[in-house]
Amino acid sequence: MPFGKSYLRRALRQWFVVVFIFAPAARLAAGDRPNVLLFTADDLHAESLGVYGGRPADLTPHLDAFAAQGMRFERAHVNAPICAPCRAILATGLYSHRSGAMGFMKAREDVPDIVTTFRRAGYATGILGKVPHSTPKKSMHWDYAFDRQDLGSGRNPHLYYQRSLTFLKQCRRENKPFYFMVNSHDPHRPYCNPDKLLTGAAMPSQTYQPSDVATPGFLPDLPGVRAELARYLNSTRRLDDTFGKVMQALEESGFADNTLVVFISDNGIAVPFAKCNTWFHSSRTPMLVRWPGVIKTQQNNNHDFVSTVDFFPTFLDACSVEGPSDLDGKSFVALLQGKPQENRSFVFTQIDSKAGGDSVPMRCVQNANYGYIYNPFSDGKHWYRNNNEGQTMAAMQRAAKNDPAIAARIKLFRYRVPEEFYDLQKDPNCLHNLILDAQHHEALALLQKQLVAHMQRTNDPMLAAIENRENRAAVDKILRETYGKPKGRKRKRKNRPGAVPK
Repeated sequence: MPFGKSYLRRALRQWFVVVFIFAPAARLAAGDRPNVLLFTADDLHAESLGVYGGRPADLTPHLDAFAAQGMRFERAHVNAPICAPCRAILATGLYSHRSGAMGFMKAREDVPDIVTTFRRAGYATGILGKVPHSTPKKSMHWDYAFDRQDLGSGRNPHLYYQRSLTFLKQCRRENKPFYFMVNSHDPHRPYCNPDKLLTGAAMPSQTYQPSDVATPGFLPDLPGVRAELARYLNSTRRLDDTFGKVMQALEESGFADNTLVVFISDNGIAVPFAKCNTWFHSSRTPMLVRWPGVIKTQQNNNHDFVSTVDFFPTFLDACSVEGPSDLDGKSFVALLQGKPQENRSFVFTQIDSKAGGDSVPMRCVQNANYGYIYNPFSDGKHWYRNNNEGQTMAAMQRAAKNDPAIAARIKLFRYRVPEEFYDLQKDPNCLHNLILDAQHHEALALLQKQLVAHMQRTNDPMLAAIENRENRAAVDKILRETYGKPKGRKRKRKNRPGAVPK
C-alpha cells in the first residue's frame, strides 16, 4: 500500500528527532570524559583562607564557598616550596632529583610530562599565567597559553575570566575534554599597593589595613611586618576575586558538573621562615577539591598526607588516561571517593637551589606529630638569603638591635644548623629545635629512618650526605660533586642585607 502524506510527515519528524537529538548526544560522547582544572595561587599562606581559620574571616569569600562544595585537605603539602621546582613536580610526577629540575632548571627531555600525556589522550591543554615556570621541558607544548602580560600582570580577575571563557568555549566547539591550569600571580610580591598598581592590574574588591593583620606565629608582631602583610592581604583578596571569576567562566561554559577542580598554592607566603625553605609553613598548602558526583559536599580530610607529586597520577586515574607508570606519587582518587588509603602517614619535601642559582639543599620528612629537617649546606659559613625578605626582614633587623630573641631568629635563618627537629603539634611555627632533646629520641630516629629510606628509593644525591653528616669534609665534597662550586659564602658582612650584628 502506498505511503500517505501523513505517514511521510510523521516519518520525517522522527528522522529529525534522530538527527538533532541522538546525533548530538553521540557527538558529545568524547566530552563526557572528566575535565581537570588546576588553579594555583602564588605564595599563599594556607592559614589566610577563612576555612583554614584565617583572619580577617571574610578575606576569601569565593574560596570559602567553594570549599563547602567538596573536600578540604588539612595535611596537604607541596614537595618543593619554590615556584618553578614545585610546578615541575606537578608537571612530571617526579621529585626534583628524579626529573632533573633541581631548582630553576629544566627537566630532562626523556621525562614524561602531564601536558604531553593528556594531549595524546585527546585532551585540549590550556594555561593562564606562570607559563615558563609551569613548562619544565622544551618539548612540552600547551594548546592555549597566555601569560602575565596578557592578564594584567597576572593580577586582573576580569582578564582571567575572559581568557578562561574563551578556552572553555573553544573546547566546547571542538568537542574536547580539557586539562586547564590557571595560575594567579597573586599574592606573589610585589604585594598590592592600591596607590601604585602594576600595569593592567585591578584593584581588589576590598583593601586592608595593618590593624586587620593576624601576624603568623613564625614572625614577630612588629609594625613594619604588619604594614607589609596588610598589602599581602590586598593581594590575597584579589586572588580570591580571580578564583571567583574563573569559577564563573567554568559555570557559564556548562562544564562545571563534569570537571574536577583542584585549588592549591605553589608554596607558603613569601616572607622569612616560609617560602623557599622546608619548615612546616613553607610547604603546607591549602587544598580544596570539587568533583560533582564523586565528592560529597562539606568533606574534610584531616588524616591523610597528600602532596603535589601525587597530582599527575591522580589526574590520570580520574580521567582514565593511560600514562607513565614510573611516577613517584600515588593517585588519591580513593580519598576523593571517601575510601581509606594506606601509606599516607608521611610527606617528603626538599629544596635544592633557589633563584640566582645558590645551592642550599634541604631535606625534610613530616608526619602528623613531628618534622625532621637535614640541611647539608649548613656549615656555619654559608650565609642564606632569598628574594622574599622585603620590609618584614628589614623590620626584624631593626628590632634585632635591641631584642636578642629576634637576633637569634635571624641568625638561624641566615646560617641554619645541620639538623632540626620540631614537635608540630605543640610548635607548628618551628620555633624550638628539639634535635638534642633526649625525650624525643625515638620519634627522631623514626623520621630519620623514613627520610633515608625515601632518599634510597628515589636515588637522591643527598643520601650520601645524610649518611656522612658527622663528617663535614665528606659532605662538602658531595655538595661540590652534586651542585658545583658553592655560591654566597664569601660575601662581606657589610654587603649582606639583614646581617645580624655581632
